[in-house]
Amino acid sequence: MSRQTLPQSTRSAGEPALFPSLQKEMNRLFDQFKSNFPMLEDDGQSFFAGSSFPAIDVVETDDAIEVSAEVPGVKEDDLDVTVSGELLVLKGEKSADHEEKQEGHHRIERRYGSFRRQIPLGFTPDDGAVKADFSDGILKLSIAKPPAAKAAVQKINIKKV
Repeated sequence: MSRQTLPQSTRSAGEPALFPSLQKEMNRLFDQFKSNFPMLEDDGQSFFAGSSFPAIDVVETDDAIEVSAEVPGVKEDDLDVTVSGELLVLKGEKSADHEEKQEGHHRIERRYGSFRRQIPLGFTPDDGAVKADFSDGILKLSIAKPPAAKAAVQKINIKKV
């Protein structure tokens, strides 16, 4: 089997190379897409970029489930925390106005967004078993496990083969 060499270039002088041209076109398409959806811009003020907002930590202990949710810029009155059966639901809304006045122009931006996160608990908490604290953009919840949920856990022994 003989080795064949490919030609160095099949383009004529002055013609752009394929990959830089393709990358330029892809960048143009992405910029055009983002301009139609300004909330997608990565300017540090984006609202709820994706379904993973708010960022949450869930820790299970023997007696409770501890949930911490980061909700910066959301006011306590704009948070709604409910339990429906075995499901913890976090809902909220954030809105902000930004006004900039300078000589020759006046710009006002309004941003808003809402979120909803559902966290399966694996048990239905008793009435009054959920404690909530909110401070500095952090929502902390403690959901006490009912006695039946504590007793339902089985340790499975694993044998090495």
